[in-house]
Amino acid sequence: MGVFRFHQYQVVGRSLPTPSDEHPKIYRMKLWATNEVRAKSKFWYFLRKLKKVKKSNGQVLAINEIFERYPTKIKNYGIWLRYQSRTGYHNMYKEYRDTTLNGAVEQMYTEMASRHRVRFPCIQIIKTATVPAKLCKRDNTKQFHDSKIKFPLVSKKVRPPSRKLKTTYKASRPNLFT
Repeated sequence: MGVFRFHQYQVVGRSLPTPSDEHPKIYRMKLWATNEVRAKSKFWYFLRKLKKVKKSNGQVLAINEIFERYPTKIKNYGIWLRYQSRTGYHNMYKEYRDTTLNGAVEQMYTEMASRHRVRFPCIQIIKTATVPAKLCKRDNTKQFHDSKIKFPLVSKKVRPPSRKLKTTYKASRPNLFT
C-alpha cells in the first residue's frame, strides 16, 4: 500500500533494580506508534496501568520495530480493540484485508475516526491476529474470498504511447466505451 503513519514496535522494559529486588521482572509489549519516542510513551502508559512501574522508577531495555514477514501476500487481519466514546468504554472486534498488519491498523484507525468519531489516543489495541478465510466473521472481508472474483474495468482511457505524442487538446472526444 505504501508508507504507513503507524509502525509496530516491540518495547522491552522493567522497573529499576533495588537492593530488595536486584532482578525485577521484565515486560515486553507490542504496540503501534508513529515513532520510537511515542512507542516508549505508550509503553509507560500501559505499564503504569497494569503494573506498579512508571517511567521515573523504570527503564527501557530495548525498542525494535517489527516488520511484516510477507509484505506482498494479502491476508485477513482480526483486530480486538477497546475504545473510549462520549458515553463510556467499549470493546470491539474488526476484520480487515491487507498485505501488512500496519496497513490493517491504519485502516482501523481511519475507520474508527470516520464511523465512530474516535481519535487515535482513545483507542487501545488489545490483540491482533491473522485470520484464516474459514474463520472470518465479517461479510466485508468474506466477499473477497471467491477464487473467481473479477474487477471489471468500467472506463478505459486510451493513452498515448510516448510523451511526445501527448497533447493538451484533442480534435475529437475520447471514446470511453472500448
